[in-house]
Order: sequence, then structure tokens, then C-alpha cells
Amino acid sequence: MRALALAAVLLFGAPDAALAQDVKVSKTVEADATTTMVHEILVDATPAEVWTAISTAEGWMGWAVPMARTVGGDPDLIESSYDPAATPGGPDTIRQRFGARVPGSSLAFRTVKAPAGFPHWDEYQKVTSVFELEAVGARTRVRLVSRGYPGSDGGRSLVGFFEGGNAMALGNLRQRFATGPIDWAAMRR
Repeated sequence: MRALALAAVLLFGAPDAALAQDVKVSKTVEADATTTMVHEILVDATPAEVWTAISTAEGWMGWAVPMARTVGGDPDLIESSYDPAATPGGPDTIRQRFGARVPGSSLAFRTVKAPAGFPHWDEYQKVTSVFELEAVGARTRVRLVSRGYPGSDGGRSLVGFFEGGNAMALGNLRQRFATGPIDWAAMRR
């Protein structure tokens, strides 16, 4: 668990409870013993604006990570890092593979590469996540549904880690539209 906590600090920096405020989180243990976790928040932006933020490398840099780029020109494979100076393919990079897309509505993805030493990587590879967007007046309800956390000690550690990490990320997404892109340099201080 200590290694997972260290990974959290390396990945996200020190947690800011204010950013995760108002993110609703629910967890369900499924019949196959895996856990499904849902994070939900309202964002002051249209679904089209949120779509750009979640579906492009440029968009991710405004709320999720300080460095993101497509890999080999493939818009469905994004490499990112919490280190703005990360080298392509380097040990501290993360790769997300986008799957099913319904523009302005939903985006499925899976992490296909984690930073070197990320705890329980063999179990996290089994998790699939989906962003679901829904217009609520002039705002957008963003739901992040993550399925397949294994019913093991490692899976439970991952649920604990991503319960807070995903809440903070969605808080960043809300902040991105409230006050502008995240100032990554300030967060690292």
C-alpha cells in the first residue's frame, strides 16, 4: 500500500481536497467479484467542450496531465506523463488506448502502459473506463465508469487509489472550465 501511495504522489502530486469536492463516487462489487467504480461531477461547459478536453491529447493537458501527445499519429493512442519533460516511450509515461467513441457523448479507454514500477499493473490492465457526457442545461454531467477491478488485494488497493485519484482528476476537469487550464507548475510546488 505504501508503494501505491508513493505512486499517487508521483502521479498526481499532493492531493487537493478542494478539487475533488462535489465528485460523487459509488462502488459496486459485481457477481464475478470485480468492482465497478463510478465518479460523477457537473462541469460548467457544453458536452462539445468537454468532449474536446477528454478526447484529444491537447485537451488532456488542460486538466489531466502536463504532457500528452498522440503516438505515431494515431488519435486513439495517447501517451502522457505527470513529468512535462518526459521523453517519448520513457519509463514515466502512461498510454491510454481509446476505443468506442460517440462524439459528445461517450468515450471508452483502457490504460495500455503504466509508469515503471506502478503497483498492481498486471491487475490494472483488466480495467476498462468510459466517460459518459450528458447535457444538464448549460452544464455537462461527466460520469467516469471504471469496470473490472479484480476482487483481489491488488484490485482493492487499486480501487482505493483511483477512488481519490479519479475524483481529483474530475475536479481538475471542472476547474479547467471554471478558471482555465490547470497550472501544472504551481501544482508541483
